[in-house]
Amino acid sequence: MRLKMKRIEILGSGCSKCNQLESNARKAVAEAGVEAEVVHVVDLKKISEYKVLFTPAIAVDGVVKASGKISSVDEIKKWIV
Repeated sequence: MRLKMKRIEILGSGCSKCNQLESNARKAVAEAGVEAEVVHVVDLKKISEYKVLFTPAIAVDGVVKASGKISSVDEIKKWIV
């Protein structure tokens, strides 16, 4: 059975915290061995569609999993496996 590829979106302006969250997401994907597309969304209009009040935020398959913090690699792995 082939699993559907995950879409992970990092929501934020591109600040150091956003970049760290993106790095953690990419590391989680590699460690978990799953197929995933990691996208960094910097467009404020697109970010506002997720109704997040604080960045950085992370969404997996369109569902916001955390906002206002840098999620750990282990946390992200739990959301994508």
